Amino acid sequence: MRPDPYAWSAHGEALLAVSLLVAAHLYGTRRERVSRARLVSFWAGVALLVAAAVTPLDALSFHLLTAHLLQNVVLAEWAPALVVFGIPPGLARDLGRLRVVALLTRPPVALSVWLGTYFFWHLPWVYDAALRHPLTLLHLEHGMYFVAGCLLWWPVAQDSPHALEDGARALYLFAAFALASPLGLLLALVPTTVYDYYDDGGLWGLSPLTDQQIAGVTMAVEQAIVFFAAFSYFLARFLRAQAAETEP
Repeated sequence: MRPDPYAWSAHGEALLAVSLLVAAHLYGTRRERVSRARLVSFWAGVALLVAAAVTPLDALSFHLLTAHLLQNVVLAEWAPALVVFGIPPGLARDLGRLRVVALLTRPPVALSVWLGTYFFWHLPWVYDAALRHPLTLLHLEHGMYFVAGCLLWWPVAQDSPHALEDGARALYLFAAFALASPLGLLLALVPTTVYDYYDDGGLWGLSPLTDQQIAGVTMAVEQAIVFFAAFSYFLARFLRAQAAETEP
């Protein structure tokens, strides 16, 4: 049974997970002064997580591939970026002392985990199975997206435990975009539908193939904007630093 496409959801599991994230952040920063910018970033990430779980976007994701891919983007890219940027330096240093965090936030490892998670859950048989088992596989998928997204953005947003120069951060972001973008382009260009689950769905007069094409284009454009903006920021900082070093 597909939910009403315009219904608000009440996912207790997701809200509990978000509540635990907020509690962990409040506990970890209880002795540290957090800047306003970091607080705004963290709470904006939390708001996106809640929106992805309870707004009609969740219900629409069972009817339109475009809505589901947008939900995935929120969970794997936007919300993690905001949450990780919202972690203050002191808490980041404390977390960086954990061996598992030090290992998983190494740029090659973090990027590999994020790409592997993204491509694995977009395999047709895995994607369809998750949608047909929303209380188990779909929750697992969403949780893995968020964790992998936090790992992806950690080397960009934090200096601990691995401090990268701005040039290295720009190259890291370019690699993330270059390696992830083929997925959206493939969905936009393939002449047949990829996911059987959506062959029997659809809304607003969109055919499954048209929905898939819109989803692929949306995903590709979104990644181009987000990663290019971050890449441009760090590249500009790197070039300014290089120019300052060469000035007499």
